[in-house]
Amino acid sequence: MPPPYSAILFDFDGTLADTAPDLGNALNRMLAARNRPPLPLDTLRPLSSEGARGMLKIGFDKHPGDPDYDTLRNEYLDLYEAHMLCDTRLFDGMDEVLNTLAARDIPWGIVTNKLERFALPLISQMGLTARASCVIGGDTTARAKPAPDPLLEGARRIGATPAQCLYVGDDLRDVQAAHAAGMEPVVARYGYLGNEEPPEQWGAAIHIHHPTEILKYL
Repeated sequence: MPPPYSAILFDFDGTLADTAPDLGNALNRMLAARNRPPLPLDTLRPLSSEGARGMLKIGFDKHPGDPDYDTLRNEYLDLYEAHMLCDTRLFDGMDEVLNTLAARDIPWGIVTNKLERFALPLISQMGLTARASCVIGGDTTARAKPAPDPLLEGARRIGATPAQCLYVGDDLRDVQAAHAAGMEPVVARYGYLGNEEPPEQWGAAIHIHHPTEILKYL
């Protein structure tokens, strides 16, 4: 087991909170407007960590660079913004983790690729802003994950060195960003895990199947 760490940063979608229902509902509203049947949540969940890109890929087979992608993306984001806290919840056990971190005076923060336009109000409405030592969005720094920039900014804001930090995420880019930042990556196996490569091949030594398992490394 690695030595205990003294700070922790979390990805948001698929790690700290289960946002897939609201991300999927925005896509299904778009499909309904076009008289197309909705897609089940089980189908949408694996791509939820990719946000609009993942939803448009599975719902419309559209990709960045396609002629109508930006129009569809703007429509999707507007729908999501209007209904982004209907069914979003912390994962089971995560509130216990955050309470334990506070009781043990261990700083923690959120580093997500979700744009600040969505991340800041959503996290605030969930009552997490006052509890977190930082909230870093996908456009807070010049580059988003898998670049190390947002993780390094998160560590700076919570007053920790990268070597002191765990970074918990459910996507390959989270592991890549953690390695690039000099942090220890933790794979949240309860999350969305939408990459083609299985998590065992992502290059992380620590895997957890429930949020509370993270506490033994701190």
